[in-house]
Amino acid sequence: MSQDILTAISDAVGTEVFGIWFLIGAALVFFMQAGFAMVEAGFTRAKNAGNIIMKNLMDFCIGTCVFILIGFGLLLGEDALGGFIGIPTLGIFTNYANFDWSNFVFNLVFCATTATIVSGAMAERTKFLSYCIYSAVISAVVYPIEAHWIWGGGWLAALGFHDFAGSCAIHMVGGLSAFIGATIEGARIGKFTRDENGKVTKVHAFPGHNIVIGALGCFILWFGWYGFNGAAASTGAQLASIFMATTIAPAVATVVCMIFTWVKYGKPDVSMCLNASLAGLVAITAPCDVVDATGSIIIGVVAGLLVVFGVWFCDNVVHIDDPVGAVAVHCCNGIWGTISVGLFATTNAPECTINGLFYGGGFHQLGLQLLGVITVLAWTAVTMTIVFKVIDKTVGLRVSEEEEIVGLDIKEHGLASAYAGFSLMDITEGSMSVNENTELGVDDYDRATEAQKAASVKVSGPVDPDAGMHKVVIIAKLSRYDKLKNALNSLGVTGMTVTQVMGCGIQKGAGEKYRGVEMDVTVLPKVKVEVIVGNIPVEKVIETAKKTLYTGHVGDGKIFVYNVQKVVKVRTGEEDLEALKDVE
Repeated sequence: MSQDILTAISDAVGTEVFGIWFLIGAALVFFMQAGFAMVEAGFTRAKNAGNIIMKNLMDFCIGTCVFILIGFGLLLGEDALGGFIGIPTLGIFTNYANFDWSNFVFNLVFCATTATIVSGAMAERTKFLSYCIYSAVISAVVYPIEAHWIWGGGWLAALGFHDFAGSCAIHMVGGLSAFIGATIEGARIGKFTRDENGKVTKVHAFPGHNIVIGALGCFILWFGWYGFNGAAASTGAQLASIFMATTIAPAVATVVCMIFTWVKYGKPDVSMCLNASLAGLVAITAPCDVVDATGSIIIGVVAGLLVVFGVWFCDNVVHIDDPVGAVAVHCCNGIWGTISVGLFATTNAPECTINGLFYGGGFHQLGLQLLGVITVLAWTAVTMTIVFKVIDKTVGLRVSEEEEIVGLDIKEHGLASAYAGFSLMDITEGSMSVNENTELGVDDYDRATEAQKAASVKVSGPVDPDAGMHKVVIIAKLSRYDKLKNALNSLGVTGMTVTQVMGCGIQKGAGEKYRGVEMDVTVLPKVKVEVIVGNIPVEKVIETAKKTLYTGHVGDGKIFVYNVQKVVKVRTGEEDLEALKDVE
C-alpha cells in the first residue's frame, strides 16, 4: 500500500474522529446547563430553588426555538454589511439534506450558555415572563450577531482577533448583560441598608441555602469545560494542550483565592473559592489553544484575585446585588481572558501562529484583543440596556415585594416548596435596632461585675399568677414580617422570637396544582412572632400589629395573648417586670 493511500486513510480517520469529538464536546457543553442550575440554586435561597431550575431549563429550550428561526443564520449565515451580520436562513427546513447539523448543535449549546449567565445575577426577584423574553432576545439577536464577528467570518475575525472558545463572545457578554439587568431591577430586599439620603451604610450577606449543591454545580461545569474549550481542537496535540491549560488555570485561581481570603478574612472562603474555579475557567477560555503552562499559571493567579475584587466591587462600590457572583466570574474574567491572548500567546503551543506581547509579538495582537473587547462591550451595553428598559416599562422586570419575600416558587409557579416534606427556615432580614424607646443594660456577661454574675444564677422566688406580664403570639404573612418587626421595634419591643411556619385555615389555602392535579390542601408560608411585654401595654402591641398586618384579604393573620407567670433574666438574675426592662 503506497504512502499516499496511508496518508489519505489517516486523514479520513482523523477527520471522522474529530468530527465525532466535536459533537461529544457539544454534549459536554449542554451538560453544563445542569452545572449552572446547581450553582445558581445552591448559592441562593430555598424559596426560589424551583424558579431557578425552571429558568435554567427554559433558557435552553426557548433558545433552541429562536436559534432555529433566526439566531443560527445571523451567526453563521453569509456575510452582510461588511461582516457585521450573517444573513438569516431557514436551510434547516428548506435544505435539510445539506444542512450543517454539527455546527448548528455546537453553536446552539454555546448560545444557551450566554443566556443562563444572566439568570444568576438577577435571581430571586425577576419575573419569570420577563426572563423568558430577554433570554429569547439574547439567543435570537444579541449573541448571534457579535459571535458572527468573531466566529462566523465577520469583521473581527478578518482582522485577526482571537477568542478560541468564548471568553469574550460568551462570558463577557453574559456577564455584562447580567450587570446591566441587575442594575436596572435593583437589589433584593434587605441586601443593602441605606440612610435617609439613600446612601448605603451596610451590605448584608444572603448565604446560599445549599453549598453542597453549589459545589456539585462547579464540578459539573469544570468537567463540561473540557468540551467547552476542547471541542474545536483539530489535532490530538492541540486537544491535549487545551486540556492542560483548562486544568492549570482554574486550579491555580482557586489556590490563590483560598490563600487571599484566608489572609484577608481570617478563614478560607468556601463559596468564593468555588467562584474562583469558575473564574479561572472563564479566563482561560479565549487563550486555551495559544498559551503554555507559564501563561496558564499567570492567567489563573490574576483570575483568583480578580474574582474577589469583582465581588467586593459589586457589593461595596456600585452596590449591585449579584447573588452568585456572575459579574465577577464572567464579565471581569471574560475581559481578562480575552486580553491575555495578546499578552501570553506563544507559537510553542500546538497549531498557534501568533505571539503575544510577553513572547516577542509586540503590541499588534494586544491591540486587536482590546478592539474586540471594546466593540463587543459597546454592542452588548447598548442592546441589552434597550432590551431591559423595554421589558421594565412594559411587562415589568421585577416581581412585587410580597412575591419576593414569600418566594418565587409559590408565587410564580404554584410550587409550595422545591423541597416538599422538609422544614425550611428562611428569615433573612436584619436585626432589631436601638431607639429612643429602648433601654439596654450590660452587653456582655464577661463585662459584668462579680455581684451581677452571682445574681444571675440565684434561685427564683415563687410563681406569681398575676404578674401583669403577657406573651403575645402573632401569626402573619411572611411578606409582612419586616414591617411588623420594625413597627414593634419602634414601639419599644427589642426582643422577639421568630419562627417560619407553614399553615392553612378553613379556606385550606389556595387551590394550587402539581403536574396538573389539584392538591387537597396547600399549606402556606407564615411567620410566627412571639414577644413578652410588661411595661408596654399589651393593647398597644395588639393595635400596632393589627395596623401593620391588615390588608383586608384572607390570611392577614391572628394574634394570641397569654398570661405569663414568671420571667427570669439569665444575665442578671432579675425577675418579672425587672427582667423585661431592657429586652422589651
